[in-house]
Amino acid sequence: MQQILDQYPFLPMVGIFIVAYFFMIRPQMKRSKDEKKFAEQLKKGDKVITKSGMHGKIFDLNDKDMSCVIETMAGKIKFSRSAISMEMSKKLNEPVAEKK
Repeated sequence: MQQILDQYPFLPMVGIFIVAYFFMIRPQMKRSKDEKKFAEQLKKGDKVITKSGMHGKIFDLNDKDMSCVIETMAGKIKFSRSAISMEMSKKLNEPVAEKK
């Protein structure tokens, strides 16, 4: 083992990069791709929660500046689509499982 490390001193650095890629870089790229896909699939009427915790329903979508208008109990507020954390319509509409 020591002979291999003496011949290839850069091998540990390559190993560290590979581990960093699979445990840090790749999951972040996947998460970013999923968030972009989620923002593109939003539609009027979806009940959403923003990253700041505001609940509301999508009132209008603007594709030019990637923004949306969310209708809350307090009124209508314009947000960037990237500020939307999650879509709640499917969760709210699915049947409740009975506890035993």
